[in-house]
Parts: sequence; C-alpha cells; structure tokens
Amino acid sequence: MVVQGSNDKKKQNRQQPIHPLLQKRWSPRAYSDELLSEKQIQTLFEAARWTPSSYNDQPWYFLYATRDNEEQHNKLLSCLNEGNRGWAQNAPLLVIAIARSHFSRNGKPNRHAWHDVGQAIAHLTIQATAMDLYVHQMAGFSPEKTLETYNIPGEYEPVTAFVVGLLGDPEQLEDENKRASETKPQRRKPQEEFVFDGEWRQ
Repeated sequence: MVVQGSNDKKKQNRQQPIHPLLQKRWSPRAYSDELLSEKQIQTLFEAARWTPSSYNDQPWYFLYATRDNEEQHNKLLSCLNEGNRGWAQNAPLLVIAIARSHFSRNGKPNRHAWHDVGQAIAHLTIQATAMDLYVHQMAGFSPEKTLETYNIPGEYEPVTAFVVGLLGDPEQLEDENKRASETKPQRRKPQEEFVFDGEWRQ
C-alpha cells in the first residue's frame, strides 16, 4: 500500500526557514511494498557518487539488496539486529554503507572516512527525498557479521545500514511504539545548545 499526501504531522516550527527538501525529510519505519526501478536505484547512488570528500578519496562503498531478490535480500537482512529486521524487511531497498579506513593514495589512516561516508548518505537521502522516497538509517546492525558474511577485507569498516522506499501504512507495524513514532512530531535541540559564537558553550 502506498500512502500519499504530506507528512505535516511530523513537522515542527523551525527556528529559521530551511529548504523544503530538508523540511520534508524524516525517517519512517512503515514502507510500501512497491519496488524501486533500477533507474531509481542508480540515481540514488549517483547522488552519493558526487559527494565531496577529503582529498577526493571517495571512501564510501555500498552493499545493497532489493526485496524482489529473496536470497540476496535475506543475506543482507541477516546483518541487521533483530529489532530492525521486522520492519526493515518490508522496504524495497536495503543498504549497508562501508568506509575504507585508509587513503587509497598513500595508505595512511583517513580519520575523515566516516564523515565522508555520512556525507554520501546525506546526499543520497536528499536525492531520495526529491524523488518522494524516504530513508531510514540504522545503527542497529552487526559490523562483524557484515564483514564475515561478505568476506570484506580488514581495511574496510561497516558504518551504518539504511533502507529506502515509498511511505507505507503505519498500521502494518506490529510494534505499538513504532506505529506511534510514524506520526509523532520531530524534535530537535535549539541552536543555542550546540552553536557557539567565539567561546565554548557561549
């Protein structure tokens, strides 16, 4: 089931106006069973491809599986924590993002690799939002199982997992708290708590 319409219930008053795509973005758990086209998937990763990175090293890598490929989808799904599998299995696109921990140019440690992978996911997320798709990122996955399952070399580090798809019906979620979170207003700290002018915490 595809749920049409706005996500007005999620919106809160912003301290300052922001771009409509940033205001529209949020992280649902209820996803439609409608599959993404290959073109849509390629467009999402193209947005990630054009992300800036330290020394243009581009340390991001993505493992993905689509729900119509049951074997590959179950393989990737098995790397998620049990609490996330229940709802994430319904999303049409499942992804694990991986960082290369050393610069390809000289083999030195790249302390910015995770930052750059995060930027790539942010670019992908905004592209998804522009396509009326939604992204939910998850810390709840096993990096160790990912490395083992896919025989990934030690210089690569699984960073996060995420799903992409169209909005679904919150009633499909079995967990009552997760259903409630689909319409709960977004909350953020005020700028005064994390933006400082000249002195720390001032």
